[in-house]
Amino acid sequence: MTVHTLSASPLADAYARLAEVFPGLRIEVLGSGVRAPGGAGWVGADELAAGGAGLDAFLAWDEAQVLRDYGQRARPDVVASFGLHRYAWPACLLVTVPWFLHRRVPRVPVENVAFQRTLGRMAVRVTEFSCLPGDPAAALPGARVVPDEAALRAEVLAAVAEHIGPVLDGFGPRMRRGKRALWGMATDEVVEGLWYVAHLLGEERRAMAELETLLPGTTKPYVGSAGFRELTGPAGESLPTRDRASCCLYYTLRPDDTCVTCPRTCDAERVRKLTAA
Repeated sequence: MTVHTLSASPLADAYARLAEVFPGLRIEVLGSGVRAPGGAGWVGADELAAGGAGLDAFLAWDEAQVLRDYGQRARPDVVASFGLHRYAWPACLLVTVPWFLHRRVPRVPVENVAFQRTLGRMAVRVTEFSCLPGDPAAALPGARVVPDEAALRAEVLAAVAEHIGPVLDGFGPRMRRGKRALWGMATDEVVEGLWYVAHLLGEERRAMAELETLLPGTTKPYVGSAGFRELTGPAGESLPTRDRASCCLYYTLRPDDTCVTCPRTCDAERVRKLTAA
């Protein structure tokens, strides 16, 4: 049996817990000397960042899905927006889930991540991660000990930006959006991915509080804050919601069916959707 140098201990437990509550995504940490998977639907994040044939093939799936499910073609920028969301949502969890569960923040440059969308699988090679003093993982190779929670939050934002920034550069020319709008999308993926997973974990309120501290609205290149607010349901119940910093463009296919966190969706409609769900 091969003993992985730092793949198993610092991150594997967090990714295993993620798979327990969200079986649609399984993340494998690659040990030293283990090759990243390829072929059969796998794409490297570096291929998406390059914006060439790998991205073309990736977006062909989204184009076919829209035609199949909605019986119409989407604009190329809409297809690219859907594709970016479907990659960035799980990619941000590579960083945010270990931070949320174990206060460990891996560095995941694009050359170290591969994605198989139809199987819901990611593979990641981690050579460096940040943690707090007193963490048993601090003695492992690749550990960077930071002094406190604020420093660790800065590591979360830096690690996501290191990965997502090049991916935004790859998708950008196809999306007809400026840099601020693209980083608004990235902000939404960070917040909504962890918010959803934390709900499955039974820790939604803690995640909301921590995301509000992580993204207060002044952390460039990110755009906007976590944006949570409370609505009141028909029985007086509290219904958490948020306002997205970006638009997913779903309205271009179904104008009357906006997302529950879309700024276009009024509060009364949000309450209706949330209580129906």
